Amino acid sequence: MSIAVSGEREELRKLVAEFARNEIAPVIGDFYERGEFPYDIIAGLGQLGVFGLPFPEEVGGSGGDYFTFCLALEEIAKVDSSVAITIEASVGLGAMPIYRFGTPEQRERWLPKLLAGEMLGGFGLTEPGGGSDAGSTQTRAVVDGDEWVINGSKAFITNSGTRITGFVTVSAVTGTKPDGRKEISTIIVPAGTPGMTVGKEYSKVGWRASDTHELAFDDCRVPLSNLLGERGRGYAQFLEMLDEGRIAISAVATGLAQGCVDESVKYSHERQAFGRPIGANQALAFQIADMEMRAHTARLGYYDAAARLLAGEPFKKQAAIAKLYSSDVAVQNARAATQVHGGYGFMNEFPVARAWRDCKIFEIGEGTNEVQRMLIARELGLPQ
Repeated sequence: MSIAVSGEREELRKLVAEFARNEIAPVIGDFYERGEFPYDIIAGLGQLGVFGLPFPEEVGGSGGDYFTFCLALEEIAKVDSSVAITIEASVGLGAMPIYRFGTPEQRERWLPKLLAGEMLGGFGLTEPGGGSDAGSTQTRAVVDGDEWVINGSKAFITNSGTRITGFVTVSAVTGTKPDGRKEISTIIVPAGTPGMTVGKEYSKVGWRASDTHELAFDDCRVPLSNLLGERGRGYAQFLEMLDEGRIAISAVATGLAQGCVDESVKYSHERQAFGRPIGANQALAFQIADMEMRAHTARLGYYDAAARLLAGEPFKKQAAIAKLYSSDVAVQNARAATQVHGGYGFMNEFPVARAWRDCKIFEIGEGTNEVQRMLIARELGLPQ
């Protein structure tokens, strides 16, 4: 089970890597420290076609595939993962559900600008009291005439408050199933809709150049036609998107881990101690070698999950393994890179300091690592 990184895929990977080195790396530290969203960088990546990579040309996409998209995410995350997560969330949680489950009218309205990077989309699932228990959704949507009326709140929603945010798709309880369980549906709420309030930007430890807000809905009204997919299938639809998203998140985590290796190799040549480069010390050289081993293995994990996805084979377990392992590796490599850099690793102007601040969220977002272990155990057929 493998995917060759050659031909057009390799050309695209190199193109994105060059953009990341030349356009993102020199400036992203300032955006990060100011907690400012990098609109020009996002626009540049849109012009490069990154947002449209996993979509066919007939809907405005670049005609690539999900694996090529993940390659691009890894290259961007080597430099900065907050930019990478902005793209991953808009594609995986914003555009992909519209493409998969949307009506022709919804596709026509939203996809062109989303896939051009001119608009961002978000997904409102997590709630202040919910966390990993997404099935405990409290936000409700009721039918009133030809409108949905939404009340509730969502937390930690990426891409929900930028000036190019087009909409947030919201999960809400829309009724009760025959077996007594909640009927959960997903509804598209355009930015600026009366009754939807975007909270202030969170003060985050990491991912400070990405956009994250709480959302509140107070008698927020949208047309019934804004229902995304089948009524009552919202939770199932989201789980399907999460399975794919874990591959992309793994690519971002792997990118951070590899970026830590690259920065450590560079620094080990530049920094002199006791009359020679610090990389000549075997203890440090072995530490960097272990970092490379971990990043390489994490990459193989998301490659395998992506190959299964493209082949139409089951990939849920492999995606969970890739996400779990790569997030652990991101934390380990960020910690090691900080140690390699010594005191400078604690200074925010060094990329490894940003990596150290960013790495922890990979063990939490898009399903905690505890959830990944639950999924793997379930796929193995262990007693539930």
